Amino acid sequence: MAIQLLDTSLLQAVSIDTTHMVLGYIGALIMGLSLGLIGGGGSILTVPILVKLFEVPSVLSTSYSLFVVGLTSLVGSFSHIKMGNVNWRTALVFGAPSIITVLLTRKYVMPAIPNSLFTISGFEVTKAIAVLILFAILMVAASYSMIKPSIVQESDKTEEAHFNYPLILGEGLLVGFVTGLVGAGGGFLIIPVLVLMAKLTMKEAVGTSLIIIASKSLIGFLGGDLSNGSTIDWQLLLTFSAIAVVGILVGSSMSKKIPGSKLKPAFGWMVLILGVYMILDTLHILG
Repeated sequence: MAIQLLDTSLLQAVSIDTTHMVLGYIGALIMGLSLGLIGGGGSILTVPILVKLFEVPSVLSTSYSLFVVGLTSLVGSFSHIKMGNVNWRTALVFGAPSIITVLLTRKYVMPAIPNSLFTISGFEVTKAIAVLILFAILMVAASYSMIKPSIVQESDKTEEAHFNYPLILGEGLLVGFVTGLVGAGGGFLIIPVLVLMAKLTMKEAVGTSLIIIASKSLIGFLGGDLSNGSTIDWQLLLTFSAIAVVGILVGSSMSKKIPGSKLKPAFGWMVLILGVYMILDTLHILG
């Protein structure tokens, strides 16, 4: 009887793919847990997980990230809405310019960027490389805000929101543009603005920022990427999102017993290491 030998290289490839998939979904759970435990920062992991473990092209991964970040932020905002931690007027003033900018960036700016940007010493900087480098820089910036003790001081009681309209408009446009380019929620940029410029308490700032992030991310995805005809792997996207949602629900429950302030610096160091790794790996410095 002839014995047919299996192709070991094929088995190895399948094993690697399965390992990456399992690690990727574990990463989705960690992302959701971090959002629930420390109120932000977790969404910054979405693009690296999608690119490195699921091999989603970098530009498309920013589109997926908008959906995942938007959905998890929406789910996370429900408890804040029930507790009255959302200042709807502030959400509208800050969120409107941010939403418009995300939509315009995804629909018009991203498709207009050429695939090949420039070449330096024989190294071609493509659109995909530029997106990953920009995202990695954002990771490093976000990690700094998590590692360093917060300098944002909130008042003992809620004050009536006072708006410096030019500054808030500018911040909304900036955050919207960054979200449109790299698919990150930008909570670490939004919360200080809401506390310092709109005079919200930290709890209100977190709840309001989740509403802003959910709105601009989902609208950017639906109005920009889908309308541009992007090819979406819905099975991957919905599975990843569902696991992240489970994570944020579990994390929110755990946050009542575990203070997020103690976990935030450790998570920040992890984000910093991943950000530096992404820069070195994208530039092929690691070999």
